[in-house]
Amino acid sequence: MAANGEEVKLLGVAASTFVCRVQLGLNLKGVEYKFVEQDLENKSEELLKYNPIHKKVPVLVHNERPISESLVILEYIDDTWKVNPFLPAEPYQRAMARFWAKFIDDKVLLASWTSVFSNDEKEREKNIRESDEALKFLEDELKGKFFGGEEIGFVDIAAVYIAFWVPLIQDIGGLQLLTNEKFPKLYNWSQEFLNHPIVKETMPPRDPLFAFFKARYDNLIASE
Repeated sequence: MAANGEEVKLLGVAASTFVCRVQLGLNLKGVEYKFVEQDLENKSEELLKYNPIHKKVPVLVHNERPISESLVILEYIDDTWKVNPFLPAEPYQRAMARFWAKFIDDKVLLASWTSVFSNDEKEREKNIRESDEALKFLEDELKGKFFGGEEIGFVDIAAVYIAFWVPLIQDIGGLQLLTNEKFPKLYNWSQEFLNHPIVKETMPPRDPLFAFFKARYDNLIASE
């Protein structure tokens, strides 16, 4: 749906939850774009040109104008392509959507990741507790089919890590961070979200990611 003469490209890597957010945003809007795979071990001149400050992905480049940081990019996408809006029009609801998206980044991502990928047992236990507490807040906040109501919204896209990556890493670590028994509303949301046709088409294949992160986990455990 990119207009004639527009150039939209996304610099990213397939394993990144932050890149996946942007892919979801573009696909839900029906925006045509070019995906430019990056090697973060050997950063390209293009990545260093478009994101010289952080030197990270994702970077959205729209008509040679780069935007970085996944949540910032999602807001830009929503402001630029008006169809299927992610953010509510009402100012308070809009602010709350931003709040919960940032909550996911601040309170869920690191805690759940460290619950698995840490060789300090006390640190793992601490982060399991923090992850449980954060997911309980989201369980209580979820009022409908999606965080955005009946349609996928800004918080749902931000929470793709919870729907896809948390079950993956909990299987690797033998944990129960997100289960139907602990968080039934959040678990059901994750199934609805992942079964949405556009989400299903966008998500990376699970098996290669599982193998990649399982190898990292095994190396971490072996180093203890």
